[in-house]
Amino acid sequence: MKTVIRAFFRTLRIVLGPVMLLKERLTQPAGMQRTTAAQATVDQQCQSLALYQFGTCPFCIKVRQEMRRLSLPIEKRDAQHNSAHREQLLQGSGTAQVPCLSITDADGQTRWLKDSGAIVTYLRERFEAPAA
Repeated sequence: MKTVIRAFFRTLRIVLGPVMLLKERLTQPAGMQRTTAAQATVDQQCQSLALYQFGTCPFCIKVRQEMRRLSLPIEKRDAQHNSAHREQLLQGSGTAQVPCLSITDADGQTRWLKDSGAIVTYLRERFEAPAA
């Protein structure tokens, strides 16, 4: 029975995965416009961030869409197909849960943010321009 259930969900992922990726591509939000200097500052700050994710995970898609909306060049690390990234995620956060944002501060300490809602809130608070 366990094998049948696994096969069902694997087939479901195979069928729905491309549909989810197509929807993500078709509904990409317009990126935030910043001055060249402001975007350079944001680009510099994003070098200390890395998103561990799976390509077709709906929660990862939510975070990637917000990254696009905020024009954030955060490195995306595939923890599903890249065993080195998966191992880094396991060692750092203690679990293979995605999406997971790795935040390295100035003194080299790394913090792991695991929930998609918490990641989106963090990105908005840190990078969204205040309302004029």
